Amino acid sequence: MRPYTERGKIQPMFKKSWVNLVLLFLPFIGGMVAFVLVTLLWLSVPPFMVTADFGFLALVFGMTIRNLGVIALMLGLFITGVLLILYNRSLRRQERMQLLLEQAEFEAEQGRRRFLRRLDHEIKNPLTGLRAALVNMEEAQADEDRQRAVENASHAVERLTRLLTDLRKLSDLGERPIELWQVDVPDLLQDVVDAAHVLPAYKGRDVSLLIPKVPSPFPMITGDRDLLVLAIYNLVENALKFTCDTDSVEIRLGEDGRAILIEVADSGVGIPAEDVSKIFEELYRGSNARSTEGSGLGLALVYRIIVQHGGHIQVRSSQEEPRGTVFTVRLPVSKKKITLLPSN
Repeated sequence: MRPYTERGKIQPMFKKSWVNLVLLFLPFIGGMVAFVLVTLLWLSVPPFMVTADFGFLALVFGMTIRNLGVIALMLGLFITGVLLILYNRSLRRQERMQLLLEQAEFEAEQGRRRFLRRLDHEIKNPLTGLRAALVNMEEAQADEDRQRAVENASHAVERLTRLLTDLRKLSDLGERPIELWQVDVPDLLQDVVDAAHVLPAYKGRDVSLLIPKVPSPFPMITGDRDLLVLAIYNLVENALKFTCDTDSVEIRLGEDGRAILIEVADSGVGIPAEDVSKIFEELYRGSNARSTEGSGLGLALVYRIIVQHGGHIQVRSSQEEPRGTVFTVRLPVSKKKITLLPSN
């Protein structure tokens, strides 16, 4: 991946290099020409001028002229040397930038290939299940077997639908600007907890919301409320997914004057150390998550949303006692009052 070596681009680059070199040596060439002209001028002085009456003046005049020539030559050489040093540094800087660009392109290409491999795997599994369910429906003779095949087919379709929905959400995040609202974070977190409590798969699970009473009220943040709800909800759902009935899930809120801190903590199985740095990649499934249902896009969505709001997210996790995982979201507080967007 060297764009500058493509056919049709090498010749212009060399032409540009030769032009630059000629321009760099112009001061030296100018000094050399001045030195030669001065020397020729001195040699062309008529002999009759160098007499007893004018000999001393002619000698002084000649030395002055020759010194000016030497000065012009040395100045031209000095300027050319300085320009060569600066040009060499510029070339090295360009080479470093080119290497960084090539590295970024290489990593982007590798990331794209990893994404396509993971996408192929994520789509292939439900398609295989759907194909098997259809075959079973055709061959089943008992109503019970046919009903089971229908349920398996529905499950595969739901998984595909969830995957495509999350892919569309990721695509939309990169194509449209976020809406700016004044967001009340405690109220937002209460909505997330209410939504988590009605999840059928986690009915009866306790999700604690811890909001300090002092000082009050909490600073507002500026952002897209719906996207922020989706991000925190995904973190809570992820915590519920990897914990059991006896584990705890907590949402903790804090602030330091410059940012709002939201922690989603659980006492679940934890994340393997080798997976921690990769969990925000699209379609990445950790070693302890491959047997758990999911699109592999939930945390990637969270990361994109938080970054778009000028914040950042960190995770720390342990599989040893005390085990568990803590996601920490940091969002900047509003520094000035803005006009709210009209509600629909």
